[in-house]
Amino acid sequence: MRESCDSNSACNDIERRRFLRLAGLGTGALLLANALPNQVLHAAEKTSTPPKPKNVIGPDEALKRLIEGNERYVSGNSETHDFKDEREALVSGQNPFVAVLSCADSRIAPEYAFDTARGDLFAIRVAGNFVTDEGLASLEYGVAVLGAPLILVLGHERCGAIEAGVKAVKDRTVFPGQIPKLTNALQPSIEQVLKQPGDLVANATVQNVKNSVERLKAATPLLTDALGNGKLKIVGGLYRLATGKVELIA
Repeated sequence: MRESCDSNSACNDIERRRFLRLAGLGTGALLLANALPNQVLHAAEKTSTPPKPKNVIGPDEALKRLIEGNERYVSGNSETHDFKDEREALVSGQNPFVAVLSCADSRIAPEYAFDTARGDLFAIRVAGNFVTDEGLASLEYGVAVLGAPLILVLGHERCGAIEAGVKAVKDRTVFPGQIPKLTNALQPSIEQVLKQPGDLVANATVQNVKNSVERLKAATPLLTDALGNGKLKIVGGLYRLATGKVELIA
């Protein structure tokens, strides 16, 4: 039987419940989506412990932790992780402190770049690090169900997908197979910076990150609700190939 609603707020709650119910999720997931009363939340907190308690942090602390991890990676002082114990601790579930949308480029490994362990980073990767419907759904899952307080859209220097997009826009190059789906998706970001001074690929890379961040910030109801409640922050970054440093993009 389909539920009905007579207000935007009621509709939002119904959509959250439907999304989580269809995924076969239980009380914990509904709590993360703010769909159950506070008294139920307090009861659940007493009976369940997240797999990684140190990941239960706010958006600002999550961003600070991410930056500190990148600094360790850049300096060559990455921590040693006990993968055996981490595997065992995560059998029952996961609660990552960050979700990252990054390029599929083999030189970009977010888990290494931020010196994170298993269960810390929820990764979505696609060539060109732009937001697809499937990628958005994955990020919604990471926030609403897994409780990630931070989303980072991570672009990088010399991105092959951006370079292909520039060739498609400027030279009308037609690529084989399904590659045009990538170049078409990146075309708006490229066209926005065509007349800007400087390197076109570099400018388009930054613009693509900014556009992806803005799309995520406007994604209703799951991400917009989390942003409005102060439970989520969405930021952009650029990975430098030579140093491994990630620079935040305003």
